[in-house]
Amino acid sequence: MVTFVVVSEYIQDPPTEFGRVKIAGGPLYDLARVQALAMDEDKLLAWTKKCRNDVDKYFAGDYAEVVELIQRVSSRNYINSEWCENGSGRIAACDAYSVKRAEDVPATGKREIFEYFLKFAIGKTGNLVLVISCHT
Repeated sequence: MVTFVVVSEYIQDPPTEFGRVKIAGGPLYDLARVQALAMDEDKLLAWTKKCRNDVDKYFAGDYAEVVELIQRVSSRNYINSEWCENGSGRIAACDAYSVKRAEDVPATGKREIFEYFLKFAIGKTGNLVLVISCHT
């Protein structure tokens, strides 16, 4: 049995073993509240190393791009909710969404549709969005 430290506002029934554990009954967080918090880049935290790497890879570290993606999300984009671990014994209950966005591709000069997958939680203090995942 593993003991995790829950860092998300949602704390009910955390897992006791490693691995992805789905959470029924989501979404867990009010999307409008997440979007309002995310308007302030200082309230965003790329919580996992992979997320930080992906923000660097896809957006050259520009968190304004992450804010813009979160603002595009609607309830119809909801995928599921699950517990996510950051590699240091801390876990967060997260909502996962997908969102599509048209972007110019410099290499081809064409406009293409990219689908991004976002996973986020509201931190335990209620004033921070923990971005767990942000990738195509």
